[in-house]
Amino acid sequence: MSKKLFPRDQLIPLGQVRPKIARLIQHDNPSLQPDDLISLTEVNRFRLDYVQQVLEAELGQISVLESELLDSLREHELSATNVNQEFDRKLTWGEHLSDKIAGFGGSWTFIILFGFFLFCWVGLNSFLLTRPVDPYPFILLNLFLSCIAAVQAPIILMSQNRLEAKDRLRAEEEYKVNMKAELEIRLLHEKIDHLLKDQAQRLFELQHIQLEFMKELAEVRKEPMVVRPPPPKKPEDSTPSS
Repeated sequence: MSKKLFPRDQLIPLGQVRPKIARLIQHDNPSLQPDDLISLTEVNRFRLDYVQQVLEAELGQISVLESELLDSLREHELSATNVNQEFDRKLTWGEHLSDKIAGFGGSWTFIILFGFFLFCWVGLNSFLLTRPVDPYPFILLNLFLSCIAAVQAPIILMSQNRLEAKDRLRAEEEYKVNMKAELEIRLLHEKIDHLLKDQAQRLFELQHIQLEFMKELAEVRKEPMVVRPPPPKKPEDSTPSS
């Protein structure tokens, strides 16, 4: 691979390398077989490449999960509609008028004004007018009150029916929102579980690679250092002096 010669103790068979790292080596060198020898230097280089790929893939998966979660939240926001606006948009002019009449008939303003009207009607026809329009027992007033009750009752019933329809529509909308939120929570739990399992597996692989590094470093440190004695000095040739 590197076109260099290495000692026999620095070579290992490709079949003894971790499967994922071996596949990475065979991807770059398709001609290698499991029985072929490869240097520890090249194995360490591919180990580092594998670790880099794992980290890059991990960051990429996190960004994909974040984008999917944002898309889901954006869809959830669009699916939640304002029930009051949608319901009021479908009402006719008569239905709006009946709602206002029913709202006014059930208010303290109507009670105070109607009480003041009754007090004035009874007072005028009993004490102030010499020729009252509706003397006691106030038959005209009873007829007027009966007409008001006959007209007001159907109007209030129509308004109540529309309120019931609005409540049903609101309940259906809340059911849809709650169901979608529950599905999104389940999907989020599944994604988190998948991510945790994937991270645990990758961390386990990285830990094994780190242990292999440490084991090899420990074996290198345990090797005894052979101290070679210095070569003997050659005696200088002594020539007899003449």
